[in-house]
Amino acid sequence: MHDAVVQLTFVVLACLALLAAVELLHQILLRVGRRLGPVASLSRRGHRPFETLLVLLTLDVGLRHTGLRGPWRYGIAHLLDILAIAAGAWLLAALLLLIEDAALSRFRTDVLDNLSARTMHTQIQLLRRITVAASVVAAIIMSLFTFREARLVGTSLLASAGVVAAVVAFAAQALLGNVFAGLQIAFGESLRLEDVVVVNEQWGRVEEITLTYVVIHIWDDRRMVLPTSYFTTTPFENWTRTQASLLGTVELDLDWSVPVDQMRDELRVILTDSQPLWDGRVCVLQVTDAVHALVRVRALVSAKDAPTLWDLRCLVRERLVGWLREQHPRALPRLRTEVGAPDGREPAAEHPSNHGGGPDRDAQVFGGDSAGRRRGSEFTGPEDRR
Repeated sequence: MHDAVVQLTFVVLACLALLAAVELLHQILLRVGRRLGPVASLSRRGHRPFETLLVLLTLDVGLRHTGLRGPWRYGIAHLLDILAIAAGAWLLAALLLLIEDAALSRFRTDVLDNLSARTMHTQIQLLRRITVAASVVAAIIMSLFTFREARLVGTSLLASAGVVAAVVAFAAQALLGNVFAGLQIAFGESLRLEDVVVVNEQWGRVEEITLTYVVIHIWDDRRMVLPTSYFTTTPFENWTRTQASLLGTVELDLDWSVPVDQMRDELRVILTDSQPLWDGRVCVLQVTDAVHALVRVRALVSAKDAPTLWDLRCLVRERLVGWLREQHPRALPRLRTEVGAPDGREPAAEHPSNHGGGPDRDAQVFGGDSAGRRRGSEFTGPEDRR
């Protein structure tokens, strides 16, 4: 008995020595990590799981080689085995997360052209969840197989693996469908982190993508949580799939006497004054409808991204309304009534020409200048391209 106590004391002292050595190594790596970032990350992520695994293995080996006997010995050794498996899975997950963090750091999303970076972030973060889940599942399976009863059950399950797989697939078809949809989203590139989307008539940004659900950050700070299978079965708008720049419209219903040419020039002046918001690509004003008592005038403008476009559209709408109210109040919407014979007609309003007889470049979406012609060529069919 005395020898067993001495051996047990030696095991405890060995554990304390290991803790001191690991702590010393941790501090050394932190100092080295001030110059080498990956070393510091390795020290921070791997410190606790590595320390726990070493202590558990030391206790397990020491307990098996001591002279202590009793019915409790097998239970303690079994518990140590299970805890060591869990600590090993913890350490493996930490190392995998470290590798994924190093991969994420190579792709910056705080730059203007971050399309490929957002794609890689989406894929790597989904792989991170898969690896962590796989580590946990593997640890649970290994822990269960330390029990003799579980090994016997596992052998019988392998004999009927096909039936079990069918039952499990049927019971968890919704969950598995979302998991496969998450993988399809990650590697199909139809949706990425930070993409601006319109879902269920709600405009927002993709904040998080997991294997089972997607979180949309709505513009008013609400969060919409949708299953990943929604994005593989339901149409949705992705405003930043290929680029962030967008076109937006401002529509006004006005009187037939509106001076369209002057309004087009005013739109150009407004956008020129709004240079931080307007990206200089598109400035077009057209009459898109003329029925009954009003004509519909549409201004088409462009901006570098969706939030900027929203502010630009509001500014253009406000400035055009103010210009019409101050300079051309007769162009505002009016309700005409006719009393008596129509013998007093107003003279027709004179509109300035467009300085050349041809169509104004600010009056054409798909023509007028090189950008408009290029835009038009993108929407022509194969027969029109010949």
